[in-house]
Amino acid sequence: MQLSVRKPAGRTQRSLGDLGPGEEGVLDRLDLPKDVARRLMELGFLPGQRVTRAQAAPGGDPMVYRVDGSEIALRRETASRLHLREHAPEAVQLSA
Repeated sequence: MQLSVRKPAGRTQRSLGDLGPGEEGVLDRLDLPKDVARRLMELGFLPGQRVTRAQAAPGGDPMVYRVDGSEIALRRETASRLHLREHAPEAVQLSA
């Protein structure tokens, strides 16, 4: 017997902007203009890097993230374009 579990269709990928205080995720990709993406990668926002949400300004923008030993503030708009990896695999195969 085989069972295949797939993620729901139409599910959107989480972004850095979706993290709550203290939550962390693994960066998957940067969906930004090349010059902005390059600068963020120089600061440590590299695919595969673990990023933790720290605090936010009183109005919620900008938000502070911990990455590679540094704390960096990003606007909500920018953070929403840094996508996180899914925690669960696309499909899980069980055999009996």
